[in-house]
Amino acid sequence: MALQPAILELGMGIDLHGHNYTEAARRAVWNAVHQSSLMFLSQLGPNAASEMVVEVTIGIPQPDQVDEATVLAVLPHGKGVLKVVQGGLEIEGREGSGDRTIMANAAVIAKVDMGE
Repeated sequence: MALQPAILELGMGIDLHGHNYTEAARRAVWNAVHQSSLMFLSQLGPNAASEMVVEVTIGIPQPDQVDEATVLAVLPHGKGVLKVVQGGLEIEGREGSGDRTIMANAAVIAKVDMGE
């Protein structure tokens, strides 16, 4: 199988008050995948959607706090692979409040067999 990158989508997800890094990451992936429609997949064969590999990279302040299964469950098609790296943003809106907002960034690359 000759997998080739076919689409790149970017997303951002925020958890405003929950201090939940997984939720911010999940929302970033949801944002990315719901900005596109892979209408061409049917042209590549009946199994193209289920056989594609979807590489997800998440940038978030505390990568070790992200649950892989929860984030990849957002993907509507394909076989997900997750990489979580240092990035994103974490801010305290009101100094001394302890209330932090977490922002995650997602890059989602769908790779399909182009039949080479």
